[in-house]
Amino acid sequence: MTHGMRTDTHSPHSDGDRDWRDTATRYALVPLRLFLGITFIYAGLDKLTDSAFMKDSGAGSIGDMMRGVRDSSAIPALVDTALESPVAFGYAIALGELAVGIGTLLGLLTRLAALGGALISLSLWLTVSWAADPYYYGNDLPYLMAWTPLVLAGAPLLSVDAALRGRRQRAGEYR
Repeated sequence: MTHGMRTDTHSPHSDGDRDWRDTATRYALVPLRLFLGITFIYAGLDKLTDSAFMKDSGAGSIGDMMRGVRDSSAIPALVDTALESPVAFGYAIALGELAVGIGTLLGLLTRLAALGGALISLSLWLTVSWAADPYYYGNDLPYLMAWTPLVLAGAPLLSVDAALRGRRQRAGEYR
């Protein structure tokens, strides 16, 4: 044995540091869920309560916005579909954002809610913010990327999904 040289790798702080890192890793998606959930609830409510937005035409209307981005979008046919009934499309987006936001915030059907959020963000990126130059000035692409970890991982902690999963596991133990 060599004197003055430690052969073990254990230090008094390593277990605490590892515990902290493990905890931080487990809770890493919670701030993302809070941000996306609150933001999408706000976006949905903002659209539903904006009388100018939910109109076929006029300043600030969904119809004028869609007509304004039609020629610069990646998929003009998608905009044309929305323009067949802009108000219905506006309500669909607003209610979709609300459902996605609530599901994400509560952690209820989180992967499905996140997939819905990703699809909304994708459709807005391909239409409304497609012409942003440089591309990173558009906000819908970062939202699309932000939804990806929640699509993959769901909400394993502090969620209705986790509570239901725990309840099912406990019920299975008693059978």
